[in-house]
Amino acid sequence: MSLLDCFCTSRTQVESIRPEKQSETSIHQYLNEVTLSHFFRHPNITTYWTVFTAGSWLWVISPFMAYGSASQLLRTHFPEGMSETLIGNILFGAVRGLNYLHQNGCIHRSIKASHILISGDGLVCLSGLSRLYSLVNHGQRSKAVYDFPQFSTSVHPWLSPELLRQDLYGYNMKSDIYSVGITACELANGQVPFQDIHRTQMLLQKLKGFPSCPLEKNASLQAESRLKISRSGVDSGIGESVLVSSPTRTVTSDRLQTPSSKTFSPAFHSLVELCLQQDPEKRPSASTLLSHAFFRQIKEQTQDSILSLLPPAYSKWPVAVPPVSTWTEPNYILTDEDVGWEF
Repeated sequence: MSLLDCFCTSRTQVESIRPEKQSETSIHQYLNEVTLSHFFRHPNITTYWTVFTAGSWLWVISPFMAYGSASQLLRTHFPEGMSETLIGNILFGAVRGLNYLHQNGCIHRSIKASHILISGDGLVCLSGLSRLYSLVNHGQRSKAVYDFPQFSTSVHPWLSPELLRQDLYGYNMKSDIYSVGITACELANGQVPFQDIHRTQMLLQKLKGFPSCPLEKNASLQAESRLKISRSGVDSGIGESVLVSSPTRTVTSDRLQTPSSKTFSPAFHSLVELCLQQDPEKRPSASTLLSHAFFRQIKEQTQDSILSLLPPAYSKWPVAVPPVSTWTEPNYILTDEDVGWEF
């Protein structure tokens, strides 16, 4: 039995990559995330079991996440945003993982819906570790970070003002808390704040602070956007099939609709407003955030609770095998003693 056969017979996710079609930076970030995941042991942090090459392909083996990311769920089933209960379940798991990273002196720097994965059992895992930065250096923990990577402009809506400002004050773990607040708005409204405005205008608004809570503002912009799309003749998502690459069902009739005019509870408003404080010191820590009133009811629930709020997930997902002409079987043969390995 080959190594690939061994993994594919269990509930695993197999991802294949053609290195020559990826930039050097992209490959470096991907391998960095796989490597970093081995340093952490927490149920709410994504684990990558192994990575190896076979022919001209790079293969990454990880646990199977039947629902994919929260971002995929928004596109396929919750185009108008999720319910508060579902948001609470997803954010609670993500913040638990984030709290673990912060306790270990690490800043995530890339919190967003596409980096929150959900398994078929309802387990929420935080991924996207490629941008992670450790505050611990030579046994000493720094109070601020002055490392400013070249983030893609598409990621800017989730980044904190202090990270975008790139000044002598630097930033710290509270930068992640700001991203949690933006992600909460993303899950609530189906799209991230600042999505449709010019990057310069977005930066100025972030630096000045929100004039009002972005929950209602984003909801009204979203409704206006849907109206324009419907009038333009572009697929409005009503009564038509939509094809999206996701392990969940993708027909419009299966979408779980939420009311277009939504109101949010005071507890949810409070959570978002605390996370989006302009002054980082006024934002709560991840540990404090877990004790917020919005999450109080979530602590008493089990993983089965989140499954009742989600559409059925596929229990199996086919493995994409490279074309026969370029595929060569890995030269790894397992013996009976090897089958008991723990990854």
